[in-house]
Amino acid sequence: MRREYDFSKAKPNPYAARLKRPVTIRMDESTIRYFKLLAEELELPYQSLINLYLRDCVVSERVPAMDWKPQGLKTKPSGRRASATKNAKARRVA
Repeated sequence: MRREYDFSKAKPNPYAARLKRPVTIRMDESTIRYFKLLAEELELPYQSLINLYLRDCVVSERVPAMDWKPQGLKTKPSGRRASATKNAKARRVA
């Protein structure tokens, strides 16, 4: 191992924008178990499988079916989210 390295000709990582950001999320035990079992069958890490599923939801603009309304929500959401919820009934996910 060298004492010093010359980084004067170093190039920025072209994939830096695509790197994933770690987050903490609380999930039901049954949901985690489901994704772990499915990931085992598909031979994928379960966190990668969850990421793939969530990315698919974003791309297809899936809106979950909810029979409850958040408390304290007095105004309609704005921007892209509002357009996504506008036709939510047609795209409900069970």
